[in-house]
Amino acid sequence: MSSITIRPIQPDDYAQWAELWRGYLTFYETTLPDEVYQSSFDRMLGDDPRDFSGMLALDGDRPVGLVHYLFHRHGWKVEEVCYLQDLFTLPDMRGRGVGRALIEAVYDAADAYGAPSVYWLTQDFNASARILYDQVGTLTPFIKYQRT
Repeated sequence: MSSITIRPIQPDDYAQWAELWRGYLTFYETTLPDEVYQSSFDRMLGDDPRDFSGMLALDGDRPVGLVHYLFHRHGWKVEEVCYLQDLFTLPDMRGRGVGRALIEAVYDAADAYGAPSVYWLTQDFNASARILYDQVGTLTPFIKYQRT
């Protein structure tokens, strides 16, 4: 794990980032049009503090994981909270601490921003990820609903 570094997404990362995000979306049986890829990437490079941010995990020079997160207001708190939206590690790198390092990097970013609360969602069948999540977070009793 000592060769893993985490850094913010940079403008020349698009192709490698898109490949990783495609892997994430494939896991969740989702496809998105190219314009959403471009829009999401552009937002992560923008300077709006409430827009998405992203980081890559690198094994040497090879991107092996990504994380996307954003800060937003919360009706029950004075400070903002951090939503970790997407987390992905290449299958051949799983179990090597990449996911944990990405989550901890988001924790660090949230602390630096003054948003001590970080939360995320996962699907109930994502058993391998949930093993990690149980170590770095607390499972809540909330169930997600969305507009149909």
